[in-house]
Amino acid sequence: MSGMQDRSWWGREARATVALAYPLVLTNLAQALIPATDVVLLGWAGPKVLAAGSLGVNLYNACMIFGVGVMIAASPMMARALGQRAHNVRDVRRTVRQSLWAAVALVIPIWLLLWHSEGILLLFRQEPELAKQASHLIRPMMFGMLPLFVYQVLKSFVSALERPGWAFAAGAFAVFSNAILNYALIFGKFGLPALGLYGAGLGSTISNSVMAVGLAIVVTRHRHFRRYYLFGNFWRPDWARFAQVWRLGLPIAVTLGMEVTIFNAAVFLMGMIGEPELAAHAVAIQIASLCFMVPLGIGQATTVRVGLAYGRHDRVGVGRAGWAAFGVTMVFMVCSASLMLLAPRFLVGLFLDVHTPANAHVIDLAVAFLTVAALFQLVDGAQAVGAGMLRGIHDTAVPMLFAALGYWVIGFGTAILFAFHLGWGGIGVWVGLAAGLAAAAVLMMTRWMRREKLGLI
Repeated sequence: MSGMQDRSWWGREARATVALAYPLVLTNLAQALIPATDVVLLGWAGPKVLAAGSLGVNLYNACMIFGVGVMIAASPMMARALGQRAHNVRDVRRTVRQSLWAAVALVIPIWLLLWHSEGILLLFRQEPELAKQASHLIRPMMFGMLPLFVYQVLKSFVSALERPGWAFAAGAFAVFSNAILNYALIFGKFGLPALGLYGAGLGSTISNSVMAVGLAIVVTRHRHFRRYYLFGNFWRPDWARFAQVWRLGLPIAVTLGMEVTIFNAAVFLMGMIGEPELAAHAVAIQIASLCFMVPLGIGQATTVRVGLAYGRHDRVGVGRAGWAAFGVTMVFMVCSASLMLLAPRFLVGLFLDVHTPANAHVIDLAVAFLTVAALFQLVDGAQAVGAGMLRGIHDTAVPMLFAALGYWVIGFGTAILFAFHLGWGGIGVWVGLAAGLAAAAVLMMTRWMRREKLGLI
């Protein structure tokens, strides 16, 4: 009887996780589809434009993901507060307000950095013409980062209240507007000028702004959210809460930043190997990134579910929430790996015309990269949901060190060894990525299994 009750609890927790996760997965896909749409449209303009756009998008993403990491701190903070006391309006409002303050404080130095993107790319030994063209994309795109941060904080708010569907609705509308705007601005349609890469960046900024404004309207007008009065007394300082956001969020930001920058470093390595490898990597990494949105969304849901149990001081609930999410993640990653192995050319064909002879070499390379990507799907999912589990119990500093060891020491070192010293080229870079993700996954899941012995709960 006890075993049946345990299985019933696990089943209920898995269903609750999926119910919370699937709108977050769709929201993440919507966010990822904005730069992915840019890549698709730029691919229509030719491999050289695609290569320049890839450089620009990856540099932008490195800064953007770091900032989003700081904003993510709002999620476990609000979940714990609501676990301690339902309808904890004051604590939730303080967390949202100070997270928005952190967004403003962070975005200004990021803007200053990205304004000099051409010089940064040249420091990484990228082709001068590609670096110059990439800067034409980044300069208008970077101003959409602040509304994206605002959207992330508000998404954490509606997710902590277990109503993430509104974040998806705002994100889905932004994807639609981004596709139309970018098509018009890149190629000069609907009476608008043909701005190429600059148009792609401008369209993305407008879309991010639409996304943030849409969700802000929802949280100020909807009956489930408006009683929190999120934007009331916005200018009132709360330095203790502001510091707490940074104390919890900065390690998350560094962890995510190291994960994203190892993929960005892979882009730079591809640029050193050759233009076809760079273009193929741009396609393969977009496909892998879209698949990653699922474990990322499950990890975000896990942070909330674990955080609610953590706030209630429910050790059993913490464990159930974490392991149920892990099981759901593994099921999906097996499916995504199978798709990459069985239909790689179909997936690549979504980004490049497989019937164009000029694209043949790039397509073959992208298919080869996807084969390696399929092999690291399980460990990629494990490290993503493992990080979400640990964030739920406010454990972020040590996972940051795990990320540094796994992604950069093991992953980057392996990529350099296989790509250049052993002569594997682009495949060697992807083998290095797989090794880094595997190391991070093992370390994070080991820490989760030892959480009680380590005194984390």
